[in-house]
Amino acid sequence: MRHGKDEDGFRGGWSQRGLIEKGIQQSKKLGSYLRSNKDFNISRIISSDLRRALETSRYIAESLQLPIEESKCWRETNNGVLAGMSNAEANEKYPGLYFNSLRMDERYPGGESPIENFARIKKALESEFANQIEGNHQENVIIVTHGGVINIIYHILKGKEWSNKNKPFPTLSTSVHKVEFIKDNWKLTQENLVNHLL
Repeated sequence: MRHGKDEDGFRGGWSQRGLIEKGIQQSKKLGSYLRSNKDFNISRIISSDLRRALETSRYIAESLQLPIEESKCWRETNNGVLAGMSNAEANEKYPGLYFNSLRMDERYPGGESPIENFARIKKALESEFANQIEGNHQENVIIVTHGGVINIIYHILKGKEWSNKNKPFPTLSTSVHKVEFIKDNWKLTQENLVNHLL
Protein backbone atom coordinates (compact mmCIF):
# COMPACT_ATOMS: atom_id res chain seq x y z
CA MET A 1 0.00 0.00 0.00
CA ARG A 2 1.10 3.51 -0.69
CA HIS A 3 1.12 6.06 2.12
CA GLY A 4 -1.48 8.81 2.37
CA LYS A 5 -1.28 12.23 0.76
CA ASP A 6 1.67 14.32 1.88
CA GLU A 7 2.65 17.92 1.29
CA ASP A 8 3.04 19.18 -2.28
CA GLY A 9 5.91 21.43 -3.32
CA PHE A 10 8.71 19.43 -1.71
CA ARG A 11 11.09 16.71 -2.83
CA GLY A 12 10.11 13.34 -1.41
CA GLY A 13 12.61 10.51 -1.28
CA TRP A 14 13.91 10.22 2.28
CA SER A 15 11.97 13.31 3.36
CA GLN A 16 10.57 13.15 6.89
CA ARG A 17 7.61 15.40 6.09
CA GLY A 18 4.32 13.93 7.26
CA LEU A 19 0.78 13.60 6.01
CA ILE A 20 -1.52 16.50 5.34
CA GLU A 21 -5.13 16.40 6.63
CA LYS A 22 -6.34 14.74 3.42
CA GLY A 23 -3.73 11.99 3.88
CA ILE A 24 -4.83 11.45 7.49
CA GLN A 25 -8.45 11.02 6.40
CA GLN A 26 -7.42 8.65 3.59
CA SER A 27 -5.43 6.54 6.06
CA LYS A 28 -8.31 6.36 8.56
CA LYS A 29 -10.67 5.26 5.79
CA LEU A 30 -8.18 2.60 4.67
CA GLY A 31 -7.89 1.27 8.22
CA SER A 32 -11.69 1.03 8.56
CA TYR A 33 -11.97 -0.63 5.15
CA LEU A 34 -9.37 -3.27 6.01
CA ARG A 35 -11.05 -3.99 9.35
CA SER A 36 -14.51 -4.43 7.81
CA ASN A 37 -13.36 -6.35 4.71
CA LYS A 38 -12.63 -9.86 5.99
CA ASP A 39 -11.11 -10.93 2.66
CA PHE A 40 -7.91 -9.19 3.73
CA ASN A 41 -7.60 -10.79 7.19
CA ILE A 42 -4.36 -8.97 7.96
CA SER A 43 -1.86 -10.59 10.36
CA ARG A 44 1.11 -8.23 10.16
CA ILE A 45 1.90 -4.62 9.27
CA ILE A 46 5.33 -3.75 7.91
CA SER A 47 6.07 -0.10 7.21
CA SER A 48 8.75 2.07 5.74
CA ASP A 49 10.15 4.07 8.65
CA LEU A 50 9.76 7.39 6.81
CA ARG A 51 7.25 9.64 8.55
CA ARG A 52 4.53 9.73 5.87
CA ALA A 53 4.44 5.91 5.70
CA LEU A 54 4.60 5.44 9.47
CA GLU A 55 1.76 7.90 10.06
CA THR A 56 -0.35 6.00 7.51
CA SER A 57 0.54 2.71 9.23
CA ARG A 58 -0.45 4.02 12.66
CA TYR A 59 -4.02 4.71 11.54
CA ILE A 60 -4.21 1.24 9.98
CA ALA A 61 -2.65 -0.38 13.06
CA GLU A 62 -5.08 1.42 15.35
CA SER A 63 -8.01 0.09 13.34
CA LEU A 64 -6.68 -3.47 13.09
CA GLN A 65 -5.19 -3.60 16.61
CA LEU A 66 -1.83 -4.80 15.30
CA PRO A 67 1.77 -3.71 15.98
CA ILE A 68 3.90 -2.06 13.29
CA GLU A 69 7.22 -3.51 12.16
CA GLU A 70 9.33 -0.55 10.99
CA SER A 71 11.84 -1.14 8.20
CA LYS A 72 14.36 1.02 6.34
CA CYS A 73 14.27 -1.53 3.50
CA TRP A 74 10.92 -0.21 2.24
CA ARG A 75 11.95 3.46 2.03
CA GLU A 76 11.58 5.47 -1.15
CA THR A 77 14.76 6.19 -3.14
CA ASN A 78 17.47 7.91 -1.12
CA ASN A 79 17.63 11.37 -2.67
CA GLY A 80 20.33 12.54 -0.28
CA VAL A 81 20.59 16.29 0.28
CA LEU A 82 17.35 16.92 -1.63
CA ALA A 83 15.18 15.00 0.85
CA GLY A 84 12.37 17.28 2.04
CA MET A 85 13.80 20.31 0.23
CA SER A 86 11.30 22.66 -1.36
CA ASN A 87 11.05 22.39 -5.14
CA ALA A 88 12.04 26.04 -5.45
CA GLU A 89 15.22 25.57 -3.42
CA ALA A 90 16.08 22.30 -5.19
CA ASN A 91 15.64 23.92 -8.60
CA GLU A 92 17.89 26.79 -7.53
CA LYS A 93 20.67 24.69 -5.95
CA TYR A 94 20.45 21.61 -8.20
CA PRO A 95 18.82 22.74 -11.46
CA GLY A 96 17.54 19.86 -13.59
CA LEU A 97 18.31 17.22 -10.95
CA TYR A 98 15.45 14.74 -10.79
CA PHE A 99 15.26 10.97 -10.33
CA ASN A 100 14.64 10.42 -14.06
CA SER A 101 17.54 12.71 -15.01
CA LEU A 102 20.13 10.49 -13.28
CA ARG A 103 22.10 7.82 -15.11
CA MET A 104 21.27 4.38 -13.71
CA ASP A 105 24.63 4.31 -11.88
CA GLU A 106 24.64 8.01 -10.90
CA ARG A 107 23.94 8.81 -7.26
CA TYR A 108 22.01 11.72 -5.85
CA PRO A 109 24.41 13.95 -3.88
CA GLY A 110 24.58 12.13 -0.55
CA GLY A 111 22.11 9.50 -1.75
CA GLU A 112 21.81 6.39 -3.90
CA SER A 113 21.70 5.70 -7.61
CA PRO A 114 18.64 4.32 -9.42
CA ILE A 115 20.28 0.91 -9.79
CA GLU A 116 21.10 0.81 -6.06
CA ASN A 117 17.50 1.78 -5.31
CA PHE A 118 16.23 -1.05 -7.54
CA ALA A 119 18.59 -3.61 -5.98
CA ARG A 120 17.52 -2.64 -2.44
CA ILE A 121 13.81 -3.01 -3.21
CA LYS A 122 14.32 -6.27 -5.11
CA LYS A 123 16.23 -7.71 -2.15
CA ALA A 124 13.51 -6.61 0.31
CA LEU A 125 10.79 -8.12 -1.87
CA GLU A 126 12.62 -11.43 -2.32
CA SER A 127 13.28 -11.59 1.42
CA GLU A 128 9.60 -11.09 2.24
CA PHE A 129 8.57 -13.66 -0.36
CA ALA A 130 11.00 -16.16 1.19
CA ASN A 131 9.60 -15.45 4.66
CA GLN A 132 6.07 -16.06 3.40
CA ILE A 133 6.95 -19.35 1.72
CA GLU A 134 8.87 -20.60 4.77
CA GLY A 135 5.80 -19.77 6.85
CA ASN A 136 3.60 -21.70 4.40
CA HIS A 137 2.47 -18.32 2.97
CA GLN A 138 -0.77 -18.33 4.92
CA GLU A 139 -0.57 -14.98 6.70
CA ASN A 140 -1.61 -11.76 5.01
CA VAL A 141 0.89 -8.95 5.37
CA ILE A 142 0.50 -5.24 4.69
CA ILE A 143 3.58 -3.37 3.53
CA VAL A 144 3.07 0.39 3.73
CA THR A 145 5.56 1.99 1.38
CA HIS A 146 5.99 4.53 -1.43
CA GLY A 147 5.04 5.04 -5.07
CA GLY A 148 8.54 4.50 -6.40
CA VAL A 149 8.88 1.25 -4.46
CA ILE A 150 5.53 -0.05 -5.70
CA ASN A 151 6.53 0.87 -9.26
CA ILE A 152 9.67 -1.28 -8.98
CA ILE A 153 7.61 -4.18 -7.62
CA TYR A 154 5.22 -3.91 -10.59
CA HIS A 155 8.14 -4.12 -13.02
CA ILE A 156 9.56 -7.17 -11.24
CA LEU A 157 6.25 -9.06 -11.03
CA LYS A 158 5.23 -8.20 -14.58
CA GLY A 159 8.65 -9.21 -15.94
CA LYS A 160 9.40 -5.77 -17.34
CA GLU A 161 12.85 -4.23 -17.35
CA TRP A 162 12.92 -1.33 -14.89
CA SER A 163 14.55 2.03 -15.52
CA ASN A 164 14.26 5.37 -13.74
CA LYS A 165 13.13 6.76 -17.10
CA ASN A 166 10.16 4.37 -17.52
CA LYS A 167 6.63 5.70 -17.20
CA PRO A 168 5.52 4.67 -13.69
CA PHE A 169 2.56 2.45 -12.95
CA PRO A 170 -0.35 4.29 -11.24
CA THR A 171 -0.10 4.46 -7.44
CA LEU A 172 -2.68 6.75 -5.85
CA SER A 173 -2.42 7.81 -2.20
CA THR A 174 -3.41 4.90 0.11
CA SER A 175 -3.89 2.64 -2.93
CA VAL A 176 -3.90 -1.12 -2.36
CA HIS A 177 -1.85 -3.45 -4.59
CA LYS A 178 -2.51 -7.12 -3.83
CA VAL A 179 0.15 -9.77 -4.45
CA GLU A 180 -0.67 -13.47 -4.08
CA PHE A 181 1.23 -16.74 -4.38
CA ILE A 182 -0.60 -18.69 -7.10
CA LYS A 183 0.65 -21.89 -8.73
CA ASP A 184 4.20 -21.40 -7.44
CA ASN A 185 4.41 -17.79 -8.65
CA TRP A 186 3.89 -14.38 -7.09
CA LYS A 187 1.30 -12.42 -9.03
CA LEU A 188 -0.40 -9.05 -8.84
CA THR A 189 -4.09 -9.81 -8.45
CA GLN A 190 -5.42 -6.33 -7.61
CA GLU A 191 -3.91 -3.06 -8.77
CA ASN A 192 -4.22 0.49 -7.46
CA LEU A 193 -7.45 -0.13 -5.53
CA VAL A 194 -8.98 2.85 -3.73
CA ASN A 195 -12.43 1.42 -2.87
CA HIS A 196 -12.11 2.87 0.63
CA LEU A 197 -12.10 6.40 -0.84
CA LEU A 198 -15.24 5.96 -2.97
